Amino acid sequence: MSAPLTEHERAEALVNDHIGTELVLEEESLRVWHLRLKPGETLRPHRRDRPYFWTALTDGTARSRSGGGKVTDVVYRAGDTRHFSDLTPETAFVHDLTNTGDAELVFVTAEFSAQDHSSMTRSKP
Repeated sequence: MSAPLTEHERAEALVNDHIGTELVLEEESLRVWHLRLKPGETLRPHRRDRPYFWTALTDGTARSRSGGGKVTDVVYRAGDTRHFSDLTPETAFVHDLTNTGDAELVFVTAEFSAQDHSSMTRSKP
């Protein structure tokens, strides 16, 4: 899958908020997801419209296609973490993720409500 997301995939992503393969915790201001992709598997296009972070639990490689037409190949190392603190419905993006490696790719992702996250980041000790 090297071609950018299609118009149909971008439209479907706008209503898909499943950012992992298993929702393991859901509270008013927090959702925690596990993402497990076997080699060749793809997490279908979805929207990211809330602050979140992910941590890779395994080494691996993947390809992500974004709603803006960009296709990115990524190398992950266990422990890699990335934080997206400024996402809102207005700054949202859509993308998918395909495991292009030879081993299962595993992540944990924590997604926050925008309001609760902004108050947490302002109240540092």
